[in-house]
Formats: sequence, structure tokens, C-alpha cells
Amino acid sequence: MEQKYVVFISLLLDLFAFTLILPLFPKIFDYYASNKDDSTYNFLEYTVDEFRKLIAGPTNKGLNSVLFGGLIGSLFSFLQFVSSTVIGAASDLYGRKKVLLVVMTGTLISYLTWSVSSVFLIFLISRIIGGISKANVSIIIAIMTDLTNKEGRSQAMALVGIAFSLGFIIGPTIGAIFSSKLSATAAIYSYPSYVAIALTLINIIFVALFYRESLPIEKRSKSLKNIFTQSLQFINPISLFNFSPIKSLNQKDLNELKSIVHHRFNYNSVQQGKMFLFIGIIMTLIQGGYVRRIKQGSHLKASIKAIMVLIPSFILVALATNQIVLYLGLLFYTYASAVVVPCFTTISSNYGNEDEKGTITGIFRSLGALARAFGPTFTSIFYWTFGASFAYIFGSIAFIIPLTILIRSNSRIENQVQKTE
Repeated sequence: MEQKYVVFISLLLDLFAFTLILPLFPKIFDYYASNKDDSTYNFLEYTVDEFRKLIAGPTNKGLNSVLFGGLIGSLFSFLQFVSSTVIGAASDLYGRKKVLLVVMTGTLISYLTWSVSSVFLIFLISRIIGGISKANVSIIIAIMTDLTNKEGRSQAMALVGIAFSLGFIIGPTIGAIFSSKLSATAAIYSYPSYVAIALTLINIIFVALFYRESLPIEKRSKSLKNIFTQSLQFINPISLFNFSPIKSLNQKDLNELKSIVHHRFNYNSVQQGKMFLFIGIIMTLIQGGYVRRIKQGSHLKASIKAIMVLIPSFILVALATNQIVLYLGLLFYTYASAVVVPCFTTISSNYGNEDEKGTITGIFRSLGALARAFGPTFTSIFYWTFGASFAYIFGSIAFIIPLTILIRSNSRIENQVQKTE
């Protein structure tokens, strides 16, 4: 089997396991909330209630799940931020296969912990282990970079995007089925976790048997010195934004979307699963068609157009009073998401030497994780305090900042090209 398809199947299995929990979150929180003896959950709820009194926030305790979900999402992403660059650099040094199997084993341990999470503290520990281990995507992107040249890289990154899209079709559908069949008892976390465990075990065996190391020893990073100093540098946000760990260079989120449909439209887990199905199908069509055909050098322009579409998508979701308007906003949002991430990934993968690709993709994923760490907490507090419409309209305005930066960057590149001609 061609190696890029081995990697594609591995990523697909990983995402099936990772996304099946998404529609389950409302019932999972209901389960822990119903357990009056759960000291961790009770402490968090007490803390949130005291904060609400301090700022004269909303009295609806149902909105607490929005804030809890945002905090857990932020914790998960912050741990990804800490681990992604270091693990990516480790793959440059020790090879992709060894490191990939290590992080997949960590993911397996997180699901095993989830399967026995009868109290909220153990559930949090499972998310902590999962966040630290969830660096396989940066390694897979590095593998795709190993296997392709610049001309074929766009199609390879589109393949990664297709895996994400299909993952968000199948995984949430599995989770929605569990949610519709199970009550908010211990079964709501145990049985779905068994599926995640089985998928991850299959994935580990599949990679061990069929993936051939794509970074030969002679192309790996040779230096072990300063590894601890570099590790500290890797988790310094200023260093990451400058890409300073790379010696060859000169130098928000679905959680809120789930919350708005859960509270405004009273979506249950099955309806949320259908929403993810819609998003996944549209993303698959866009990435399998349009994104794969974007020419080398045109990815920045495509990203600018996609971010322009994000602004009205957030406004539509913010103001949606019926499902037609909501799904129109989702359509715009899905188009933008399907284009921006593969394009940015392709652009970032073109930088650096062969022995630095893991570090570069790790930095790229780490910066995204850093944004996802702050984003859910910040917007969940906005949502919890001011309501969904304010949070989404604020988000649409915020997109003007990256849009301006990208337009200026594209203008500089075009001016440089004209000077060389």
C-alpha cells in the first residue's frame, strides 16, 4: 500500500476515536452534575457560581456546561501547545515511526482512563493525558512532507483535510448513536470509550505493520545537545511566533458552536451528530475537489478569500433564529475551515530543511493549540456572561485582524515577485 494512504487510514482511525466524544459532552456533564458526592465537579460549580455573583452573571445553571466545556477544551489544547513542538522535534531526531507509536500509546492510555472515569477528576485526568499525547497530527503532516515534493504537497495536505472531514462525519455519528441509546449513567462514558480503545489498538497495530519509516537516519537531526534548552524554547510563545527553533530560517472553535445549538435550538446529541455530519460532508467535498486543485503559490490568496467568508458566517450563526439561517452560516463556516487549515499547513511545510520538518509542523500545530487554549475559555466566558449573539459577533469582528495581516503579507510577496521579474 502506498505510504501516504497508510498515513491517511491511520489518521482516519485516530479521528474516529477522537471525535466520537463530541456529541456526548452534554450527557457526560449531566452525569457528573447528578452525582452529588462528586467533590471535584461540585467545587468547580461552586467556583463558577461565586464568580457569577461577583460579576452579576446569568443565574441559569444550564450555562455552566458551556463554561466547563470551554475550560476543558482550553486545558486539552494548552497541553497540545506544550507537547506538539517538542514531539515534532523528537520525530526529527529519532524518526517518525517510533515517536508516532509512543504518542498513540499515550492516546490509548487516555481512553483507558476515560473508561473508568466514574468521577469527574478521573475524566479530567483522561483529558490531560489525551492533550499531552495528541501530537500525532503534527507527525503525520511531517510524514506527508517527507513523502511529497512541493508540487504534490497540496494534494497530500488536502488528503489530511479529507481525513479530518470524514472523521467528523463518522466519529460524531457513532457518538450520537451512543447518546441516543444510553441514559446519563456510568454507561455514557464506559461503552463509548471501549470503541475508542478498540479503534486505537487497531491503529497501533496497523501502523506497526504497514508504515515504513519515511525519515531515513542520514536525513535526521544529528544533535542531542541543548535538547532541554530547546524544549523550553519550544513552549515559549514568542519563540514560536518567530519560529526561532528552526535554524534554517531568519527568524475558534467548535465547542462554542455546540453550545449555541444546544441552548438556542435545544439540540440533543443526535441533532448535534447530524450537524457534524453536514459539516463533514461539505468539508470532504471541498477538500476533495477545490483544495486539491489549488496551484502551488496560490494558497495564501485562497486563505484570504476563505477568511473573508468566515466573517459573515459568524454573524449568521449569531443572529440565527431558525435552522435555515443557522445552516447557511454553517455552510460558510465549513467552506472557510476546509480551505484555511490545509492551505496554511501546505505553506508552513515548505519551510525548513529535511531534518526540521517535524519541528516546523509541531510549531504550526502548537500555535494553533495555543489559540485553541485561550479561545474556548475567553469566548465561553463571553458566551456565559453576555450571551451567544454577542460572542459570535465579537468573533466575526476579530477575524479582521488576521485578514489584514494576510492581505499585507500577500502584497509584500507580490511586490517581491515583481521586483525579481
